Amino acid sequence: MAALSSNLFIVLSILCLSWFSFSEAEKGGFSVELIHRDSPKSPFYNPQETPYQRVTKAICRSFNNINRFDPTHVSPNAAEADIISNNGEYLMNISIGTPPVEILAIADTGSDLVWTQCKPCSDCFEQDAPLFDPKRSSTYRDVSCSSSQCSSLDRTSCSPDTQTCEYSVSYGDRSFSNGNLAVETVTLGSTNGRPVALPRTVIGCGHNDGGTFDSKTSGIIGLGGGDVSLTRQMGSSIDGKFSYCLIPFGSETSKVSKLNFGGRAVVSGSGSVSTPLVAKEPSTFYFLTLESISVGKKAIPFEGSSFGSSEGNIIIDSGTTLTILPEQYASDLLAAISESIDANPVKDPQGFLDLCYEATEDFKVPDVTVQFSGAELKLSPSNLFIGVSEGVVCCTFKGLQDNAIYGNLHQMNFLVGYDTQEQTVSFKPTDCTKN
Repeated sequence: MAALSSNLFIVLSILCLSWFSFSEAEKGGFSVELIHRDSPKSPFYNPQETPYQRVTKAICRSFNNINRFDPTHVSPNAAEADIISNNGEYLMNISIGTPPVEILAIADTGSDLVWTQCKPCSDCFEQDAPLFDPKRSSTYRDVSCSSSQCSSLDRTSCSPDTQTCEYSVSYGDRSFSNGNLAVETVTLGSTNGRPVALPRTVIGCGHNDGGTFDSKTSGIIGLGGGDVSLTRQMGSSIDGKFSYCLIPFGSETSKVSKLNFGGRAVVSGSGSVSTPLVAKEPSTFYFLTLESISVGKKAIPFEGSSFGSSEGNIIIDSGTTLTILPEQYASDLLAAISESIDANPVKDPQGFLDLCYEATEDFKVPDVTVQFSGAELKLSPSNLFIGVSEGVVCCTFKGLQDNAIYGNLHQMNFLVGYDTQEQTVSFKPTDCTKN
C-alpha cells in the first residue's frame, strides 16, 4: 500500500449532533486523533501480543510496503479524522454521503484517490461493515467522462452505456480497486466534537476490489500530493497545510498522536527547521533532499538513491516504520554507529535488522544527525534504537536495494508540518505525548 507505505495510526467517532461548514473550520484549523494500530483504543488491538511482537510486525510491514515506492510500479495518478494503523498503514474513520455513513479506510500518504467499496460489488474483498450504497445518498453523483475530474486521474475509462468515468488503481503489493469515479460529501470529525463536511469531494466507488485488505477496512483515504488526494482537494481551505505529531512506541495507552489541518498545522517557533519539498514525478510522493547523516562529528555524504542523486533523493513517509537507505550507504552508516558504541553486539532474533546490542542499563548511543537541505535533525536514542525482544535493541536504519524512505520511527516526537503552498516540510522537536 502506498506510502506515507510502510507504518503509523487513528480512530474517530463522528456521531455528533452539531455540525459546521468547512469555511467555519478553516478559520482556526482543526485536529484529529491518531491511534496506533496496536493501541488498546484500536479495533486491531491484540492483548495477547507482547510489545516486541508488535514491533516485529511493524518492521515486517516496512518491507512489505516498499514496492509502493518503486518508480516502475507506481501509477502517476482546520479538520480531523481518526487514523489507526493496520498492516503498516494508518486507518481513518470518516463518513461518506448524505445521510453520512461511517467507513474505516487506510490513510495512505503514498496514494491519492479516496475510495470505498460500494454496492453493487461484483468482486470485492470481505469487509465487516455494510457496503456503502450510493443510491441511498442524496449527494452522490457519478462523474462524466468529459469532466475535468475524470481527466485528473490516470487509468480512467468510459462506460459505453452511461458515459460514466470509470477508474482503476493498483498498488505495489498488487492490491487494486476498480469502479466509478464520483463526487460526494465526505465528513471528517474534529477534536472540538463538531464534524466538518467537505461537499463535492472526488471519490472512487469501488465495485471490483482485492488484495491485502483487512476485513475491518473498506477502502483507501489518499493523503498524497496528487490532484485527487484528500489534502489537495481541501487545498486553499486549509492553506495547503497539515501536520502530525507521533508519540513513541510504548507510550501511555491514554496518549494519542495528532493530525492537524489549516491554522493548527503551522510549525514554527524555537527549534523549528524547514526543508524544501521537491516537485517531481510521481507527484503522489513527498520528496525531500538528504545531504548527509552524521555520527558524532563524522558526516557521511548521501550520494543518492533510485529517486535521484541530488534534489528529491528521499521520500518522507509516515506509513513506513524504518528509515530505508541504499544498501552500501546503510552499511557505511551502521559501521560508523557501531564504531561509536561500546556494547556487546548480538543478532536480531527475527533476522530483519543489521545492528543490534544487548540492552543494558548503561547502553549509550552516539549523536546522530540527519541533514536535509536547510534542516538539521538530531535523533534521540528512542528514534535511533528500538527494543525487538527482551534485552535486545536494534538500530532503526535499514539498507534495502537502492531505496530511500524517511520512516516514522525517526519522526516520532517531532511536530512534522507539510505546507504544499510554500512547498516545505518543517520539523520541531516536541514531546508529542503532551502536544
